[in-house]
Amino acid sequence: ALAVSIVGGFEGLRLAAYPDVVGVATVCYGETRGVKLGDRHTKAECDAMLLKGLQEFERGVLACTTAPMPEKRQVAMVSFAYNVGTGAYCKSSVARLLNAGQPAAACDALLKWNKAGGIVFPGLTRRRQAERALCREGL
Repeated sequence: ALAVSIVGGFEGLRLAAYPDVVGVATVCYGETRGVKLGDRHTKAECDAMLLKGLQEFERGVLACTTAPMPEKRQVAMVSFAYNVGTGAYCKSSVARLLNAGQPAAACDALLKWNKAGGIVFPGLTRRRQAERALCREGL
């Protein structure tokens, strides 16, 4: 439920496909896989797509994170992976630092991921700050 609210809030809901800031066809809550401009979905379809996507990204995060994570840190990592992709998460300094037992540094490293196409976006900066705050809860 927390992941749905966080990711859904940052991604926003768009029922018709549109090009994102770097030109990738995107629909619903930031879904890009298999999307073509002109695609349309109902809110119910988008909600189901978000839940399925979050489950897939959670599996990806858990597959490459060996360190134990409290629930809120895990939600922050799933939100991050949903936005940048599981491959990027798994190869990131964020995952490396978590796995090295340095959760505070890992949470802080999220802030470096505020660019799309090499350009800093205020929305990504806000998202990373929120993910960092969630990640650091309990440290």
